[in-house]
Amino acid sequence: MGDLSEKQYTFEEIETIAKYLKNKIKIVPKVGIICGSGLGSLGDAVTNATKFDYKDIPNFPVSTVMGHAGRLLFGHIGSTPVVCMQGRFHFYEGYSLSACTMPVRLMKLLGVTTLVVSNAAGGINPSYRTGQIMLIKDQINFLGLAGVNPLRGHNDERFGDRFVAMNDVFDPEINKLAKSVGEMTGLKEIQEGVYASVGGPTYETVAEVNLMRVLGVDAVGMSTVHETVVAKHCGLKVFAFSLITNECVASYSSKETPDGEEVLQVAKENEGKLKGFVEKMIPHLAKSEL
Repeated sequence: MGDLSEKQYTFEEIETIAKYLKNKIKIVPKVGIICGSGLGSLGDAVTNATKFDYKDIPNFPVSTVMGHAGRLLFGHIGSTPVVCMQGRFHFYEGYSLSACTMPVRLMKLLGVTTLVVSNAAGGINPSYRTGQIMLIKDQINFLGLAGVNPLRGHNDERFGDRFVAMNDVFDPEINKLAKSVGEMTGLKEIQEGVYASVGGPTYETVAEVNLMRVLGVDAVGMSTVHETVVAKHCGLKVFAFSLITNECVASYSSKETPDGEEVLQVAKENEGKLKGFVEKMIPHLAKSEL
């Protein structure tokens, strides 16, 4: 595909990808799902799936990180038509934020009205434990605060307005509903907190962890925030949650060190309950009144 580090996808380019896919599928997806690291098994909830490897979709990036299968699924969860990304693209892979978020705009052009975003995250909040779910109630965009925003550059009004309010991205009523659904599916101690995104691929230093605690961050990862920015820009409802896959190291005396294998192992251990959770949430999210 060439160098995607500076790639800025145009409306026409994304529309061409949408037309390519529409010619090969028989459904109009209503809910879009982005699977985080090690959470690709959420795609197993999609029935009668039509599958596309990213490498086979014209002008589409390719996932390069372990735990990201690199596949787009079209099918149903229950009676709801969905499109599911088994693997996302990250800024640290060398992709521009335009390339990282292009699938969100693609979903919009395919007919999606609600986006479900999942991620594997480190627990900043000292009360968080691995295996817990955190519903995202707000976010901190560290890359955006440094001027690296997915909406930087030319604004195409066909996607959305130049300036975007971000104080109401996450609906408290959806999170309230998600807590009830989670409890019914056996999820214990569902948290609700603030997610912060860093560029990666390095994990956080002790000083950075303690800084984020002071700032009110509950969990940290290397994705999601720029996807929700673009989703809000193009008018999608957003529901996002983190699986806490490691507890961030906040003390110099600790001998613990986070690593990618640990993240994937925790994700694997929790894939069953997450699949059930998403299956139960999708019909609610598909309702237009939410």
